[in-house]
Amino acid sequence: MRLWSIHPRYLDPKGLVALWRESLLAQKVLMGQTRGYTNHPQLDRFKKAPDPTAAVGAYLFAIWQEAESRGYKFKKEKIINLVPTSSIKVTEGQLKYELSWLHQKVEKRAQDWLPHLVGIEIVTPHPLFIAIPGEIEPWERIES
Repeated sequence: MRLWSIHPRYLDPKGLVALWRESLLAQKVLMGQTRGYTNHPQLDRFKKAPDPTAAVGAYLFAIWQEAESRGYKFKKEKIINLVPTSSIKVTEGQLKYELSWLHQKVEKRAQDWLPHLVGIEIVTPHPLFIAIPGEIEPWERIES
């Protein structure tokens, strides 16, 4: 499961679709509707939010908005909780790590998307997140 901290606009088409699916799974996990992934480290930040289902709903909504802007037809009705929620902090080091990792993935699966990732100096977080100074998040599983 990869719940990107970077803005969904950076994701290639396959990455955006995968994020939608994985985020819907995260929603089920946070609602207690599945037994799998309940201890996944990327869910910790949602679990710590005052209202975890509102947090994942806000996360999904931004993905849905990006999909709509690209002409995709994701089903907004699948988002269970669209109550406004507070932001979640994410470190700048995490954002940089994720953009670098995405770049490596895109080099393998969608080279035509690479121009979207070139020259980014300040990485915009997903709208649910607010960037703060710091290194890679402790919950991140570093890929070699």
